[in-house]
Amino acid sequence: MPHVRSYYAASANATPGHGPLDGDATCDVCVIGAGIAGCATALELAERGYRVILLEAERVGWGASGRSGGQAIFGYSTAMSNLAAQVGPDVAHRMWGVSVEALEFVRERVARHAIDCDLHWGHLHVATKPRQRRELLELQAELAGQYDYHSPRFLERDGVEALLATTRYCAGLLDPRSGHLHPLNYTLGLSQAAAAAGARICEDSPVTRIERGDPLRLVTPRGTVTARHAVLTRGGYVAGLHVPSDWRVMPVGTYVVATEPLGEERIAALVREHIAVADVNFVLDYFRRSADHRLLFGGRVSYSGIDGRDTGGATGARMRRVFPQLAGTRLDYVWGGYVDITMNRTPDFGRLDGNLYYLQGFSGHGIALAGMAGRLAAAAVAGQAERFDLFGGLTHHPFPGGRWLRTPALVLAMAWYRLRDLL
Repeated sequence: MPHVRSYYAASANATPGHGPLDGDATCDVCVIGAGIAGCATALELAERGYRVILLEAERVGWGASGRSGGQAIFGYSTAMSNLAAQVGPDVAHRMWGVSVEALEFVRERVARHAIDCDLHWGHLHVATKPRQRRELLELQAELAGQYDYHSPRFLERDGVEALLATTRYCAGLLDPRSGHLHPLNYTLGLSQAAAAAGARICEDSPVTRIERGDPLRLVTPRGTVTARHAVLTRGGYVAGLHVPSDWRVMPVGTYVVATEPLGEERIAALVREHIAVADVNFVLDYFRRSADHRLLFGGRVSYSGIDGRDTGGATGARMRRVFPQLAGTRLDYVWGGYVDITMNRTPDFGRLDGNLYYLQGFSGHGIALAGMAGRLAAAAVAGQAERFDLFGGLTHHPFPGGRWLRTPALVLAMAWYRLRDLL
């Protein structure tokens, strides 16, 4: 199946395709899912000398890794205080270090493999109301005081308006160490680096069954893989292959639009530096400039799995709420996809038996964290599991309602958070 019609697919770098798995194969490690997490895992393992097969049901970067807002941000999708309440301050401090190293993973891999993915540094969290302004000040103080992270700079309204041609935001927190990129080209670049390091990549090869044991046996429509270890990295696309970790994540729909090219002068008048921007609402808006001078704008979520409204019209309306100047601007691309969230918005890394690992629950922070998760999983396979096992202390529960009722239960719960965004 081709990539979804998006700005990213239309501007993707030309890369060689990979045929499906045909017949039986053996390897040291089989990785399932060729998004950022899967490609990074395969790359890290291949560089360690492991024989690696990477199986992808569709195409490299077909899921969230090739469709997202492309923002690489410090931290996690929940407050560090929530992590500390679960695992204690010392472990939370080490988890924070993992999130910062995740940003360095992006920088390092892009430079080492010359990945052409329009990488820029600078990310601005913005507040729409005084309560959120106070929260940004508290976050800045917490990061500096408890985690020795001093790079974010607080901006009052005039500082935000010096960067953005909008009056919607009353304050902001600008972090020069976070950034943004073209997510599909980044993922394709990681896959090419993994292949160059010796990993075998098979597209159009959905895993329909995992026969657990030592070794593992993974079944696809046209072949099988026998492996000592496997790493499962499917993100929000969990249908069809049921393992015990599935019910701790929920696929959530999110949507992005790309305007027509605005020209360098006009786009720079809207977003005056090449930074990414996201507000701090629970149902957030996020945006950034593209290499060819479009505005890429994301917003809205669907917890029901059903998009009953006009995606382009609704997301475009959110965009024009931020930038009324764009009234009448054509939207050239409109697309959506699923991200994987957990109940507590913390990442869910673990293992089933001793040799089946899984990486999931990035909850919107996957651009940086998914690559780092691949590094942690590769180290765990190699017997260095200390940092991977940090995340085992996090408590994850299945979404309430079971297989059939968890979606309506979540829809009702999320209505409260949407209401709170308005207060």
